[in-house]
Amino acid sequence: MKQDPSAPAAPAAAQASAHAPGDLSHIPPRDKAELLSQALPYIRKYHGKTIVIKYGGNAMTDPALQQDFAEDVVLLKLVGLNPVVVHGGGPQIEDALNKLGKKGHFIQGMRVTDEETMSVVEWVLAGEVQQDIVGLINVAGGKAVGLTGRDGGMIRAKKLKMVDKDDPAKEHDVGQVGDIVSIDPSVVKALQDDQFIPVISPIGFGESNESYNINADVVAGKLAEVLKAEKLVLLTNTPGVLDKAGNLLTDLSAREIDELFADGTLSGGMLPKIASALDAARSGVKAVHIIDGRVPHAMLLEILSEQAYGTMIRSH
Repeated sequence: MKQDPSAPAAPAAAQASAHAPGDLSHIPPRDKAELLSQALPYIRKYHGKTIVIKYGGNAMTDPALQQDFAEDVVLLKLVGLNPVVVHGGGPQIEDALNKLGKKGHFIQGMRVTDEETMSVVEWVLAGEVQQDIVGLINVAGGKAVGLTGRDGGMIRAKKLKMVDKDDPAKEHDVGQVGDIVSIDPSVVKALQDDQFIPVISPIGFGESNESYNINADVVAGKLAEVLKAEKLVLLTNTPGVLDKAGNLLTDLSAREIDELFADGTLSGGMLPKIASALDAARSGVKAVHIIDGRVPHAMLLEILSEQAYGTMIRSH
């Protein structure tokens, strides 16, 4: 069972807060060795396993957190895990549309994507955002390669049918928003075998070579299923799944998640993320972690330590 970070901190941790980030000079050598040795069982357990990471939220827009993320991904690769990054880019797309004088329009939380908006989505996600992530990982010592769902015929998609939440007989046209038909992970596996870190933009293609904008949480979840990933990690702007009193739920089963849906604890923007996490957990991904991307190195701490920086959903 992971420990909740809201529990009283150890004296060493309390002292650490008085020092600059990254300054470990105040930590005695014995304590440093202890911290490293605690990671060993997790490194051994997950060596050679695939971990799919959905990268988004503050972790993706704050420069210090961007660097932390890149370093964490490289470290995971160097100790023998196989990270695969799927990224979003909602704020960056919105900024680009604003610069063009085009206002984003949403239906039931889904961006309406006409042909012009799709062009912007492609050059922002597959260009600016993806290459920033690839560059950060490479500078941190990794070997990242950017992909979209077009590369290697990876993500085949069709137009999403958006059913009205109040009237099931009514459908909304949200343009070139996609629903995944199939994922061929061959290109991802080939890159992993050559020690590269795939960085994937959530763009699919249809039967007539049309492009589709797909929810990044959905792409990450389906990719984790197809790759038979050990873990799916979703970085968010929340501490994780909270109960009605606002307390972090660190360890949940699929059945307990269903109960939280039923009693209304889970609602709003967390719904699609949780739905994607549940699908992955029920389809063979052993654990899904919904973690707070605003906490420096939260992903590394969640995977390689006893500390809980989010919610873990177990498949069993």
